[in-house]
Amino acid sequence: MFHNSKRFILTATVAAMTAFSTPTWADGLISIIVNDPANPYWLTEGNIAKKTAEDLGYSAVVGSHKGDTNAESQLIDTAITNKSKAIILDPANADGSIGAVKKANAAGIPVFVVNAELNEAGLAKAQLVSNNAQGAAAGAQAWVEAVGDKGSYVELKGPPSDNNAATRGNGFETVLSQYPDLKKVGVEVADWDRAKGNNKMQSLLQSHKDIKGVISGNDEMALGAIAALKQAGKLQGVVVGGFDGSPDAVDAVKSGELAYTVLQPVAVFAKEAVTQADYFLKNGKTQVAEEKQLFDCIVITKDNANQITEPFVFEQ
Repeated sequence: MFHNSKRFILTATVAAMTAFSTPTWADGLISIIVNDPANPYWLTEGNIAKKTAEDLGYSAVVGSHKGDTNAESQLIDTAITNKSKAIILDPANADGSIGAVKKANAAGIPVFVVNAELNEAGLAKAQLVSNNAQGAAAGAQAWVEAVGDKGSYVELKGPPSDNNAATRGNGFETVLSQYPDLKKVGVEVADWDRAKGNNKMQSLLQSHKDIKGVISGNDEMALGAIAALKQAGKLQGVVVGGFDGSPDAVDAVKSGELAYTVLQPVAVFAKEAVTQADYFLKNGKTQVAEEKQLFDCIVITKDNANQITEPFVFEQ
């Protein structure tokens, strides 16, 4: 499902997102905690949430935990100390972030989770996430259309601590298992990271020289794989698929280096999370009946890549 979205101009810098600063005033503060703003996906997530909060009349600060639950816990402490009215959180760990959310709840601060899920319901007021199963299945089908129905391939996965990694992997498998002549000959965890994707791809190429494709759980790992394939002189004839819809990935789709990317509507649900937090603060109840809310993804190919007018914003 999609909600209407406006275009946003992304102006905040990565440096401004590394830690919370003391706000000028705290009475209307919304604290936003993302993963790593060095990744354009999380940069967009933080920027959109901050702009939406400010448009609604709040002050807002953005911090990043970079996947570290200790850093996340410290950022929650800072949000509590700063008397935040609400917290928008992209969890560091499906299980490991539960304690931090409970701490915010104990301080009377509602938490709205975005992007990555918690493994316990009833703690966050809402969990707004991409429909990763739908997106992975759609991406895998696009990958098969590009690769064909036979040959060997490898997969790059995100960290096991992130439920999205498993959900996307399972979504890929649901589709690819229908093609018995497609053989998965290698799997590596590259932690959503471009440099690690490059290194893992180099290792995979040493063992599997004749692969026809690479299916990746996110764009950064896919772009790292493309760099490794280029270096080895093997990019031509190898189909690489990504997931996120990042600006670099969209450019790679346009150039033909990346077969497709699956756009996650982060610009939509980051805005929606703040809008729902505002509703809760003003009405004392949640805006929607169900805690977990899924936002469908869109497969981006050369045919529709020009419909992305701003980072992670798809114009229908």
